[in-house]
Amino acid sequence: MQPEGDVVAGTVPGLRSTMRGVLAEGVRELVVDLSRVEMMDSSGIGLLIAAHNSLVKLGGRLEVIHASQDILELFRAMRIHQHFQVSGE
Repeated sequence: MQPEGDVVAGTVPGLRSTMRGVLAEGVRELVVDLSRVEMMDSSGIGLLIAAHNSLVKLGGRLEVIHASQDILELFRAMRIHQHFQVSGE
């Protein structure tokens, strides 16, 4: 999955719908590529945490790749990287 632009309150509902569809199709290992994401707010972080929790319940896992330095720093400050794999550019 590769969102584009900002992952914020206004874009999260569409991304949530996409993620639910992917999980309904049976995907158990989801990689979210943030190479085209410039900014993420608490709604975007909440979306990733919810996806992680859903995947764990199904025996799967979430990985975030190509996060910008700013997003990586945000994840580290919130200790999100302790819950699922996060890597930078």
